[in-house]
Amino acid sequence: MAKHRSLHWFRKGLRLHDNPALLTACENCQEMRPIFILDPWFVKSGKVGVNRWRFLLQSLQDLDESLKKIGSRLFVLKGKPSEVFPRIFKEWNITRLTFELDTEPYAIQRDTEIKKIAKSCGVEVNERISHTLYDLERIIDANGGKPPLQYKRLQTLVSKLGPPAQPQPAITENTLKGCITPVDDNHDEKYGVPTLEDLELDSSEVGPTLYPGGETEALKRMQSHLQNQSWVCAFDKPKTRPNALQPSTTVLSPYLKFGCLSARTFYYALDDLLKNKTKCTQPPVSLTGQLLWREFFYAAAAGTPNFDKMEGNPICLQVPWDNNTEFLNAWAEGRTGYPYIDAIMTQLRQEGWIHHLARHSVACFLTRGDLWISWEEGQKVFDELLLDADWSVNAANWMWLSASAFFHQYFRVYSPVGFGQKYDKDGEYIRKYLPVLKKMPSKFIYEPWTAPLNVQQKAGCLIGQDYPRPIVDHNVVKERNMKRMKKARDSHYNANASSENGDSSEVKDAKKRKSSDERSPKAAAVKSRKITEFTTKTKK
Repeated sequence: MAKHRSLHWFRKGLRLHDNPALLTACENCQEMRPIFILDPWFVKSGKVGVNRWRFLLQSLQDLDESLKKIGSRLFVLKGKPSEVFPRIFKEWNITRLTFELDTEPYAIQRDTEIKKIAKSCGVEVNERISHTLYDLERIIDANGGKPPLQYKRLQTLVSKLGPPAQPQPAITENTLKGCITPVDDNHDEKYGVPTLEDLELDSSEVGPTLYPGGETEALKRMQSHLQNQSWVCAFDKPKTRPNALQPSTTVLSPYLKFGCLSARTFYYALDDLLKNKTKCTQPPVSLTGQLLWREFFYAAAAGTPNFDKMEGNPICLQVPWDNNTEFLNAWAEGRTGYPYIDAIMTQLRQEGWIHHLARHSVACFLTRGDLWISWEEGQKVFDELLLDADWSVNAANWMWLSASAFFHQYFRVYSPVGFGQKYDKDGEYIRKYLPVLKKMPSKFIYEPWTAPLNVQQKAGCLIGQDYPRPIVDHNVVKERNMKRMKKARDSHYNANASSENGDSSEVKDAKKRKSSDERSPKAAAVKSRKITEFTTKTKK
């Protein structure tokens, strides 16, 4: 049998460990070229912030260094994939193309086109599943052809499917025996990893490198956390601090997003550590539970049309959101006048990562809590600024926090004052990210507009001049928005009941939720007060 000339196409999955598609590329192979394609349109679209570009380029550089150690190299190409592949298929006499399966809509469309091109060029195509724990199609098929829309349902389905496939071994020099990567003397010039300047991105806008990109850092970070066995065993995500000065969670999400770390590798590392332990936390709050949340959102996204939009999305509440550019910009730029919210958005812009409860706070504030702006607008900002911006998870979380899908207790509203105080009474987090408020007394740090003028003067921060006044009164808009949300929900479910004759499971579930959660605006308000905005009251 003639040996292949293989091309492995890196997109996500930027790693050598647990990469079955890369292993396939090396089988019965005489030449193997690993490639990554930079689409110039994507570079110039402005949809990706400079911090994430840096993370990606660092990950590619790390990948190239790892390949170099085993006798291979990474080839970075520029151009549209549909234009690049016909050229290199012919130029390099390629007979086999391998890549990791991607379930995002753009990727499905792109990969379908590339598979057609490959077929026309006589190139064999091999796709492998390794970005998720499970084959998402199997999950959806096991649920009767529909994606599971409750976490517990996902747990039931995967328990029947059995444990995820074991991670594959990393490729080594032995893997490549008899298989070469042709490398010219001018490889770095022609195919090297570019810099931010090469991509015409402003490197002066990047923040501190707190989370370097790449497989090496991903595995190091994972192992560092796993060494603290008591912390792993006791991990309870809702009880971690959103405004800690150092992350209170693993910050492995950017590495999972880019595939620098295999989800299956992390899953089984946790499984090995915890299987003989007693009294450990369990899903959904444990670290294993976080991987299952990721799987849940991926499955929901893979089986739901228009998952990242409100219109045409069958699981999404249709809400008449306001279109207020001034409010949206103030939120995105950290100028709302609520220090806790503004500190979070400042950290996001500077560092590219914020705690999940911080994300919850600013998402609730933008949507149903205060500003009544569509979750799609917030999703766009996160998609630009987050290192771990993940199409499926990002859209799902925004629908959740806006009470548009998955989560239905719309009267549970995060306080932009009290919630942060619960974890950081003296506002050290605010002082770090909003230095203009650094000298503000702790009594007023969350509500500086309530500070007497002489206190403001002494702190060197005049409200309305050095730091903005609140753009809305939270206590007023919260009550107004709860009524608007109830109205939107009534209209949505009444329309569904009419079109479905009240027989669908969705309508029955909606009625059940309506009965338990929305007996009356008064009942919702009473329940909201009892919950006291996630156990904290806004201090006056």
